[in-house]
Amino acid sequence: FLVTTADIPEDTVLFSIPRSAIINTETSDLPKRIPQVFETTGLEDTDNEADEDGSETSGPPDNWISLILIMIYEYLQGDRSRWKPYFDVLPNQFETLMWWSDQELSELQASSIVSKIGKDEADGMFRTRVLPVINEHANVFYPEGSQRLNEDQLMLLAHRMGSTIMAYAFDLENEDEEPENDEEWVEDKEGTLMMGMVPMADILNADAEFNAHVNHGEDSLTVTTLRPIPAGTEVLNYYGPLGNGDLLRRYGYVTRKHSRYDVTEISWDLILSVLKDTLRLDEAVWGKAVNELDLEEIEDAFVIERDSGEPNSKGEFQDEPAFKELPSDLVDQLHTLLKEIRKISPASIPDKSIRDEITLSVIHRALELRLAQYPTSQVYDLDLLSGNKVSGRQSMAVTVRWGEKVLLQEAINFAQDKVLKLKSKADPGAEPFAKRQRTR
Repeated sequence: FLVTTADIPEDTVLFSIPRSAIINTETSDLPKRIPQVFETTGLEDTDNEADEDGSETSGPPDNWISLILIMIYEYLQGDRSRWKPYFDVLPNQFETLMWWSDQELSELQASSIVSKIGKDEADGMFRTRVLPVINEHANVFYPEGSQRLNEDQLMLLAHRMGSTIMAYAFDLENEDEEPENDEEWVEDKEGTLMMGMVPMADILNADAEFNAHVNHGEDSLTVTTLRPIPAGTEVLNYYGPLGNGDLLRRYGYVTRKHSRYDVTEISWDLILSVLKDTLRLDEAVWGKAVNELDLEEIEDAFVIERDSGEPNSKGEFQDEPAFKELPSDLVDQLHTLLKEIRKISPASIPDKSIRDEITLSVIHRALELRLAQYPTSQVYDLDLLSGNKVSGRQSMAVTVRWGEKVLLQEAINFAQDKVLKLKSKADPGAEPFAKRQRTR
């Protein structure tokens, strides 16, 4: 991290890194030594992360694999690499979820972030796209007289470099590529044309409110202050509007300010279960309606999130986060299914108002069940955190799961309010649809 020792004015250049010092496909010798591997490199990996399917075995490397190969190559060169001093200060231990034990991961409870770690996918990618290149060109990767690594050692090194890239790599923007909207922040990991490791720039920590920005120039990357920074203040970069779960998965830490961007997911299977229990349809009617849905168009999960706004030009929050709407894709998909049900059984959904009431009631109940999947309560988790009863990885896990529970409760309250307003507007004396169904 970097802390100021004196007051620094706004728009001050803190330091610059020449592009020639960045580790990437243009500065490393590796692409020149084995050009056949890097030819027509497919720099189309939009999220600059490990592909979900690690089974692909042919074709040029994308920019994620390219940088892993380069990092392994430069690391194995030892003193022969001009980036040796940089490798000497890079971490060899990580707090990212990839390195957690099953017991540690269990502290995340029902968080959907656990399913996004992708360790098996990364293992598959390394075994099919990285290790074969190293083994085939061992005379290039290993300096003369150096000891060669076995498969387990190579896999560990690949994971280490992958985690280093995940946590510290920058997407390198072209200097003549202007953002579509100058008022919008572009995260440093937006998935542009090329990834690179930027010495010095990666010493900056990041938070949801920040005071410095990395500007991508023609010949260098320049770190500039966005507002006056008092002495004794940490210089902070911006990684984007990430919830604590994703922040922990990618970078290995959580922050209080990132909690405004917390997200969780609700599965379509849970929605279907609640809807089926609510409507109590004949199995034949239910099966026929569900089978009418286009499987290729069906979403398996839906993101629950707040309207959190964008930081202003000084890197500060402008508005308080608020839960303002249910996922539109979930509402639309549920409406599509209800439309199919009405075609088969019109009496089940006599009009649009009943359809809307069913939609909101089902989502409300599904959110309650989603919250119940976490074995501990918000109150319990908050007591652990506020009483400093947990530390390290357990504390970070509790922070993630607590934030998701807070968000789910906000969504539950929002959906419940919508149900009550719709009910009172339709018929102030009517019972909720779900209750009417149960008492038939």
